[in-house]
Amino acid sequence: MSLVSGKVVLDAANEGGYAVGAFNINNMEILQAIIEAAEEEKSPVMIAASEGAIKYAGLDYLVSLVRTAGERSSIPIALHLDHGTHFDVIMQCLRGGFTSVMIDASSKPFDENVRLTKQIVDIAHPMGVSVEAELGRLQGIEDQISVAERDAILVDPDEAEKFVELTNVDFLAPAIGTSHGAFKFKGEAKLDINRLKKVKEKTGIPLVLHGASGVPQHLLDSINQYGGDIKGAKGLPADELKEAIKYGINKVNTDTDLRLAFTAALREVLTKDKAVFDPRKIIGPAREKMKEVVKDRIHLFGSANRA
Repeated sequence: MSLVSGKVVLDAANEGGYAVGAFNINNMEILQAIIEAAEEEKSPVMIAASEGAIKYAGLDYLVSLVRTAGERSSIPIALHLDHGTHFDVIMQCLRGGFTSVMIDASSKPFDENVRLTKQIVDIAHPMGVSVEAELGRLQGIEDQISVAERDAILVDPDEAEKFVELTNVDFLAPAIGTSHGAFKFKGEAKLDINRLKKVKEKTGIPLVLHGASGVPQHLLDSINQYGGDIKGAKGLPADELKEAIKYGINKVNTDTDLRLAFTAALREVLTKDKAVFDPRKIIGPAREKMKEVVKDRIHLFGSANRA
């Protein structure tokens, strides 16, 4: 099957009331883990590449890998640019074969975000490529934050409605309380579900949750057991994520969990077998560990058997 646009995948999720995983890749083994898991679970999937991943692996290499996976696969697969902040990189992705791009101008004033997003939409849509944008700032919300500070960080539902009307963007990432990385929350996780409900009611389009990795404790324990030092990390609990999906999240970004699984498996192999030097024996177990993570996420998202 050829690669499909993100809109094809997420419109179906929006109609069906489930979410699709957007899993970040940096190399072949990560991609293989994602595709094998999605195939076995019969789930649509979005393969995400950040600007950093493109710089690391090369745009042509990543596109070729994902395109090959798509040709060999029977599930819908979209190739998505994650957090595109540079116009030239977004254009390279549009010309290079990406079927979905994110223009992240969330750090700009509202009017500038609208202008930059609409510029990309006007270029991408005639090419059959979908566009994601973001409103608000991605930052965990802690107990001691004031109401004014909270409102300054999180998305304004009325602005979201206006933003979608002005830009014709295909899906939107509203800031509702998550953050990137393994250390998402100091206290208990607090997503603003009521704010999410309002954004969904006012826009009706597929919504995206960034910073949504779960940071499983068993992966942290394994990393620390075999010489790592990642203590106190905390991700988004499964029940919080399920609630967000219930009220309108249709795309869930996952990167940190894959990194943790990769690191846990590598540390275990290299600690237990100090003589190993075959990359296949070192990275192979990491691929399997990441595959387990992807399968768990697919079931949590509700996208199994939706392909």
